[in-house]
Amino acid sequence: MSKEKIFIFDTTLRDGAQTEGVDFSVEDKKKIAKVLSEVGVDYIEGGWPGANPIDNEFFSKPLKLGKSIFTAFGMTKKTGRSAENDPSLSPLVNVPCQAVCVVGKTWDFHVKIALGVKNEENLENIKETAKHIVKNGKEFLFDAEHFFDGYKSNPNFALDCLKHAFDQGARWLVLCDTNGGTLPHEVGEIVSKVIKVIPGKNLGIHAHNDTENAVANSLTAIQAGVRQVQGTINGLGERCGNANLMSVIPTLSLKKSFRDKYDLNINKNKLSTLTECSRLLDEILNRKPNKNLPYVGASAFSHKGGLHVSAVQKDPKTYEHIDPKLIGNHRNIIVSNQAGRSNILSRLENYGVKIDSKDPKVQKILDEVKEREFSGYSYDGADASFELLANRLLGKVPEYLKVESYNVNVSKSEKILTKANVVFLIDGNKIECTGEGNGPVNALDNAIRSNFKKVEKYYNFFSDLKLLDYKVRILNTGTEATTRVLIESTDKTGVSWFTVGVSPNIIEASFKALIDSLDYKLYKEKAPANLNEK
Repeated sequence: MSKEKIFIFDTTLRDGAQTEGVDFSVEDKKKIAKVLSEVGVDYIEGGWPGANPIDNEFFSKPLKLGKSIFTAFGMTKKTGRSAENDPSLSPLVNVPCQAVCVVGKTWDFHVKIALGVKNEENLENIKETAKHIVKNGKEFLFDAEHFFDGYKSNPNFALDCLKHAFDQGARWLVLCDTNGGTLPHEVGEIVSKVIKVIPGKNLGIHAHNDTENAVANSLTAIQAGVRQVQGTINGLGERCGNANLMSVIPTLSLKKSFRDKYDLNINKNKLSTLTECSRLLDEILNRKPNKNLPYVGASAFSHKGGLHVSAVQKDPKTYEHIDPKLIGNHRNIIVSNQAGRSNILSRLENYGVKIDSKDPKVQKILDEVKEREFSGYSYDGADASFELLANRLLGKVPEYLKVESYNVNVSKSEKILTKANVVFLIDGNKIECTGEGNGPVNALDNAIRSNFKKVEKYYNFFSDLKLLDYKVRILNTGTEATTRVLIESTDKTGVSWFTVGVSPNIIEASFKALIDSLDYKLYKEKAPANLNEK
């Protein structure tokens, strides 16, 4: 039995750009478009030419996107103008792109309230817009805005909107759940009725995630008969976002109920780049990746419970629905107070440490972790601190930075001034570091960072070190509250690591995490040991 084709339409550069806090540059758009084309996405919607200078420039020159169809976005002509004389349609037919996606109203409520025109006028605008785009040699896609709400309100009118576009040569009629409030069972029911009027091979789905159902609605629509699915990388988009193509694509490609029935143009050899694609977008946006994303998130294949880890080591299928390597992700064994010996052994193996499973040091590490977590430590998100802890107990981490003393002073006159002093003992020499900051932690960090040159032995290791993030959590309340501090650091490699410190004193907790970050940098780069006599 031949498989039916499903077409992937990416709108990261248009609908994704409507995300709060997201502003793509022209170069950003080029990078993302290039990656999408390499993955094998069928349609790449680049933006709205004529709407803003960035999109104008982006569409000014043809892009080499392989087999991907470069698509422009716009809206139907306005009432009272001909399509030929509507200034918003002119850029759509003149820019170097193969396809044009036009949004039009299909909900009679919106026609009345938002547009302030009669239903008949809206139908005419759809018809004339479609005719104009097709006449100018562009593949025409009609985004039926608010279709599901429109169908519930006035099914005949909503269907008429589709037919007016279809009769003028529209390749795709895309059913949009614009408000994101439609549930999967409703999508299935409505699509099954629509395909009695419009062939499924001409229908698409555009789902928003306002009820956390965008991916489910997209998959349901495919099962009900649509053959194009729209979405974005990481579910980027207005309000709660769009359907996440980083979930849709692997589900269609790897899950048997879809894989056996449908075929995608996605490059099979590039499926393993989806995680990289996801992380690239976050890198471009300068934001921290969502580790809980399905398939591509850093925690998507993380295992914490000892029973889970033990089972996974016997056969990953016990707790993994797919092999993470298929989409470019990897397994992550978490060490915590719920860990067992299996967790410890797995992590040590990842570090390249060979040790007999019955070695008493394994139990020693496990006991130490549980004891520390009882006092407030958490190694869930502090891999670097755990690696140091384990290897210190194994005698594999030399002493680097011996801290003789440190102090922090806060004073206020016209403004608050924080000064810090740290004294290291390295190779028998006292090295004093001082600095100022807008708070105790910042002052300590600046004191060390601004005096790296004094620490001659380790200067070359620290010259590219950066502190990315600093988080504080109060573990209990009252006068004896315990504070947990998590620090994220990075260097020229671009790889980040996390360290943790715990103490009733926030400054001490911060200092512990900070020193662990420095020690980890030295450890991973095999820096020479501190020769100070103990």
